[in-house]
Amino acid sequence: MRGGLAGAVSMVGQGATGLSGAASRVWARAAGTARRHPWFVALLAVATALRVITMLGYRPALWFPDSYTYVVTVMRPRPDLVRPAGYSMFMKLLEPFRSFAVVAGVQHLLGLAVGVLVYWAASRKGPRWAATLAAAPVLLDAYQIELEHLLVSDTLFMALVVAAVVLAMRDDPPAVAIGLLLAAATLTRTVGLPLIVVVAAWMVLRRRPRKATVLLVAALVPVFAYGAWFYATYQRLGIVGANGVFLYARTMSFADCEKMRPPPDLAVLCDPRPAGERPPSQEYVWSPGAPLVKLPGETFTRENEALAMRFALLAIRTQPLDYLASVGGELVRSFMWGRPVYPDAEIYGYYRFPATPPAAPTRHAAVVGADFAREYEQGDISTRIVEPYAGWMRNYQEIVRLPGAVLLVILLVPPAMAVTRKFRQVRSSQPARWLLPWTTAWALLATPPAVAEFDYRYVLPAVPLACLAAAVSIRRDP
Repeated sequence: MRGGLAGAVSMVGQGATGLSGAASRVWARAAGTARRHPWFVALLAVATALRVITMLGYRPALWFPDSYTYVVTVMRPRPDLVRPAGYSMFMKLLEPFRSFAVVAGVQHLLGLAVGVLVYWAASRKGPRWAATLAAAPVLLDAYQIELEHLLVSDTLFMALVVAAVVLAMRDDPPAVAIGLLLAAATLTRTVGLPLIVVVAAWMVLRRRPRKATVLLVAALVPVFAYGAWFYATYQRLGIVGANGVFLYARTMSFADCEKMRPPPDLAVLCDPRPAGERPPSQEYVWSPGAPLVKLPGETFTRENEALAMRFALLAIRTQPLDYLASVGGELVRSFMWGRPVYPDAEIYGYYRFPATPPAAPTRHAAVVGADFAREYEQGDISTRIVEPYAGWMRNYQEIVRLPGAVLLVILLVPPAMAVTRKFRQVRSSQPARWLLPWTTAWALLATPPAVAEFDYRYVLPAVPLACLAAAVSIRRDP
């Protein structure tokens, strides 16, 4: 008995020694990493502190009009006509915590993870100072931090896309994982769909056609499965039922019915006002006085969606140059030095840390969503503003942001470096590594203005990819 007890004590002691040794090794490894990457570790520490201050200042999270519709899908699982359910599925995974603060906290962790991914990918063969600069915008930009605290899909979408691109840049990219990440991104925001083609084309350029095929299969199978669920619910093809409506709204910035000469059934969607006197595109989707909204039935019925799509395609065919000019005008907003109010003061205000608690929702759909949100939280969902932390973040937002003009300069760095290499006669049989994040960033910037409208929050997911492309482009090897 005594010998058995002594043996047990010895085993416990050995186990404790083993755990202590493992902890020491982990600590030593972490300390070694910090010594090798001191500037990035300091940057990451500051970024973490800013997010902690945000969570202390705005509890449990910040709300956007779209937030409530996401919660409806969480509590009543079925496809939404306007937004795919990826973000709702993300919130569903966190439902056992019964806390929107947890949702916001995880989104802040995703923002930090994106910074780590950008630094890791940029520093593998390039200078660490460039990698640190590339990670700085996503880690420090006040609008990025505020977006992470909003209950919207953009942070999750950004993390999925950046992870897919970073994996695709590897020498031996895991095609299945990349495809699944892009599928998840597409089911979070539909703008992810063209990115599947972009990354598959990259695989082909890298002379990996089999991996491109595997990627396409891995990405499209989940998307088609979701489409089957959508069809079973609405008897309509696709993963959303609003593409025609938003494209119609986009064309209303230039559509001239005198040039289009639409048939009578489409003429009801015309706006007699000159293009320069019309409201922003979103008003043609949500305003009660909009021609499409005044039609019988809900805006996104099968009939209204088909009508809107026909009108939009007719407008683009009849006025292609006006369409391109309109898209270009919206895209230019991404590269302005300032941040003028757009599309209206209400939406613009959601992207700033507020000084007073946001008002309760008034639209019917949002009111219903708020009821579900209280069920999710099992309590009050109103945002509590706690000083001085909230004030610190408001002041910080007045100072630290990435101006659009700087983003344009960052996007110009890779082609400029390519021209420099050409003059130096540096050649490679493979496409430059910066090409994938650079192309993806442009796709993220250009797609929303082409199919819907510009929005400031749509720019932010493109920033880490643009910065990654710039950092990678200054490497000596392509």
